[in-house]
Amino acid sequence: MPSPTLFVALKAFIEREGKILVLRESGSYVDSTQTGKYDVPGGRLQPGEKFDEALRREVKEETGLDVAFGTPFHMGEWRPVVRGEQWQIVATFVRCVSPAGDVALGEDHDAFEWIDPSQHESFPLVANLHDAFKAYLGGKV
Repeated sequence: MPSPTLFVALKAFIEREGKILVLRESGSYVDSTQTGKYDVPGGRLQPGEKFDEALRREVKEETGLDVAFGTPFHMGEWRPVVRGEQWQIVATFVRCVSPAGDVALGEDHDAFEWIDPSQHESFPLVANLHDAFKAYLGGKV
């Protein structure tokens, strides 16, 4: 079996008024593996790109928001099969702030919610987010 394709990713826990922004993955997303589930904004780092610039770019593309890059608080890994190819994604989750502005979704998402982080288990999130929310809340993963 061939080795998986490795990607480095960044994910933003965008804070506003005690809530975290989550986006629902649309079926039109070409790399969709979690259609209908919610995830936090973020994506893959491009070669040569700085971490903070990559996260700001991804958040802007997916939400239209500008964010202040904050503190990294969690590392995660998942291994989806995308278009028949095995991927390995290693992600750093980062606290970010966006104090103002309206969310303007990009084409990969079809809905958004600002959720209370303590209620994450009752929301239809992608599976790999639950450990990140526990870490965000200061709990053991």
